[in-house]
Amino acid sequence: MNFKIKKILVPLDGSPNSFRGFDVAIQLARESHSTITGLYVLGIVKPRPSDPITPLEKILLEHAQKIMKKAKLLAAKKGILFIDRLSYGDDGKRIVEVAEKQNFDLIVIGSRGMGAAKELFLGSTSNYVLHKSKKPVLIVK
Repeated sequence: MNFKIKKILVPLDGSPNSFRGFDVAIQLARESHSTITGLYVLGIVKPRPSDPITPLEKILLEHAQKIMKKAKLLAAKKGILFIDRLSYGDDGKRIVEVAEKQNFDLIVIGSRGMGAAKELFLGSTSNYVLHKSKKPVLIVK
């Protein structure tokens, strides 16, 4: 089997766990000469273009910009091309949709490391992505 990694998708939410996944993605990108796309999902419904920006949306957008700026700097220090992407909606579903539509080779996602009982009751983005994605998924604990 000949599997080449050229495009890596890394969901980022600013947590230490998401940046642990990002660090692994940087290592993989260096070894495979691939690009990384960081995806930040705003957990709100996408407003119409004519709608004014709500205070909540403004806060989320500012947070996303801060995270993406940090990620871009970390990637640049390692010589990796980083593309930032913003999306709206349910995070797990959007990650899977973006990976499929944009034909990513790999999704690298940090895990919160929740126990099985918590995961059963609360759900988990990484668990959702692992089970719903048709693309390969690497979960980093």
